[in-house]
Amino acid sequence: MMTESKLSKSIRAVLISAPIILLAACGDDGKDGVAGTDGLSAVTKVETIAATDACPNGATTLHAGTDTNANGELDDSEIQSSSTLCSAEDATSQMISATAKIKFESVEAPSTNYDKRQILVGNAKVVDGTTETSLNVSYHTLARSGDMFDDVAFGQLINSEGQPLYSEDGARKISNSNEFTSLLPVGDRLFSVSQIESRPGAMFMMELDQNKSNGELNVKKMWQLDMSGVDGGWVHCAGSVTPWNTHLASEEYEPNARSLVTGADALANSGTAAFLEYFDNDESKWNAYQLGWPIEVAVDGSEATPEATLTKHYSVGRMAFELAYVMPDQKTMYMTDDGTNVGLYMYIADTAGDLTAGTLYAMKWNQTSGEGQGAADLTWIDLGHATDADIKPYVSGDSQVAFTDIFETSDVTDGVCPDGFTSINQGGIGQECLKVKIGMEKIASRLETRRYAAIMGATTELRKEEGITFDVTRNKLYLAMSEIGRGMEDFKSKGSASNSYDLGGSNDIQLSGFNTCGGVYQLDVAGNTTMGSDYVATNISGLIQGIPAVDSWGNTIDVVANADVFNNGMNNCNIDGIANPDNVTYMSGHDQLIIGEDTGSGHQNDVIWALDLSDNTMARIQTTPYGSETTSPYWYPNINGWAYLTSVVQHPYGESDGDKSTDTGEDRAYTGYVGPFPAQKSE
Repeated sequence: MMTESKLSKSIRAVLISAPIILLAACGDDGKDGVAGTDGLSAVTKVETIAATDACPNGATTLHAGTDTNANGELDDSEIQSSSTLCSAEDATSQMISATAKIKFESVEAPSTNYDKRQILVGNAKVVDGTTETSLNVSYHTLARSGDMFDDVAFGQLINSEGQPLYSEDGARKISNSNEFTSLLPVGDRLFSVSQIESRPGAMFMMELDQNKSNGELNVKKMWQLDMSGVDGGWVHCAGSVTPWNTHLASEEYEPNARSLVTGADALANSGTAAFLEYFDNDESKWNAYQLGWPIEVAVDGSEATPEATLTKHYSVGRMAFELAYVMPDQKTMYMTDDGTNVGLYMYIADTAGDLTAGTLYAMKWNQTSGEGQGAADLTWIDLGHATDADIKPYVSGDSQVAFTDIFETSDVTDGVCPDGFTSINQGGIGQECLKVKIGMEKIASRLETRRYAAIMGATTELRKEEGITFDVTRNKLYLAMSEIGRGMEDFKSKGSASNSYDLGGSNDIQLSGFNTCGGVYQLDVAGNTTMGSDYVATNISGLIQGIPAVDSWGNTIDVVANADVFNNGMNNCNIDGIANPDNVTYMSGHDQLIIGEDTGSGHQNDVIWALDLSDNTMARIQTTPYGSETTSPYWYPNINGWAYLTSVVQHPYGESDGDKSTDTGEDRAYTGYVGPFPAQKSE
């Protein structure tokens, strides 16, 4: 039976009955391939049984019968047979020792049309001293965009009233931009929050079944989250899980409030128009400052029907959030800012486990080397303290502001700003002359974080800053840079003279070269008693960079051409190196840095890599189909004795190679995981 209810201010969902499996049907009513009514369906129903003396680990009963009343469900009166299977013992008995390491073997780069359409996964093994044990791991799909769970379509876009949006042809709008998907154990239940990188954004909550004997996960129920309490969502890119077990989402590519257009011009702007559908094209209900924040999702599974609470944290700043990542002290949070001429930010909360109040800092690059990926000592510029309550009224309350309420502006004359105005270059829009209006410093620091940081002297020259993760073994952060160039060069763009990215700014980063294949940086962290954190980044240097396969893609490292089979204009980075690294995660206990790609023509088939930090070897552990992106791989070291590497395959055939699609559903995105892996026992 399907019922609909608003579970709390922050979640609207449709309840789902016990799983129904259609075994057979006949007839065709001629509509969308749905079975007709001239035959009866055999159906099953799965029931979970609590622990008993006979089955100390619980059991599962499978009921089967004929759907005589054709309601699509197996009613009690229709049950014809039942079988019960005791659950296996707790999977902790299968965990590996604290000294054992998971290692990967490379899967071959796809070279045939068939392989380029698949999700391929390499072999894995457990190495414990001289003993090696092969693991049976593969890619497991939890859901694909468009999959139906009761009447919830995974990936569907809705308006502020919770109603699905429809295309002109009457079909539901289903996004293939699946993104970061968390795993959240809550009590004895397992949940997942999955976000969609679209305009408007969308989020879904799943309750998962975990097979205790083999670790495999399946979706039991799905709800679509109501985002109206946080003014909707926007381009939910990467994410993370906080140390206190909440989902931390992002809103990437914040709208530029200075150039915000209204009326007919707004509806002609594809990004704005797409988002305004959320408010039924009523511009009075939104402003640009509502978008560009981290969103924390807390799941409460204490009742049979779970609740999710969504909170936008206005005290941490507004930017093109790739992701926010909280350090082990539960106070220090790093925030990466995607795009051109962007910065790196750090937030130190007043109270551990609470992101509603804290001090915001912006990174200053003090260059020590311009060779290769470059290197620098880092200092942090204080952007001030704020609380969510301080800032929220200016975003969506009675004190809403526009760009002109925060800044005075002036024109540039021969590359120079008038007295009293600060010259900055941020966000890929070139030189600006700005002055913060008196009394608006705190509001500027949060609503216009990148602009205010640049005014205060912070570095806003990074190009395509992506994910970040922490290595507890070495006390290092790893930061992905999808491209190295533009503002990171010295008045150049891809080696050619250019004023676009350095004129008017501080020009802190002055690399001698560029690398369109990108790279990963390493940052040492240390304690800082003045700032009140044990995890303040003190320096930055290159860890690994992609290898250009053609001259036009870089000069920070020697070009290494691909073999002929990959020399097709779609592999401009060497096939055996990274291309446009996007998100990273550290496999604690195994010393592996996982690197996911988001590349167009760097690699025709995007890859998830494992960099073994103990010996600097690389393994290609997953490849994705034509035109797709690997999004937000994330490592979960122990959930009931099993470990998982979540992996989302976004927009197959959507970024390139659209002509390869067969239009038979191949372009639907995948949300799933690589694994399961045995978890590692504690010391």
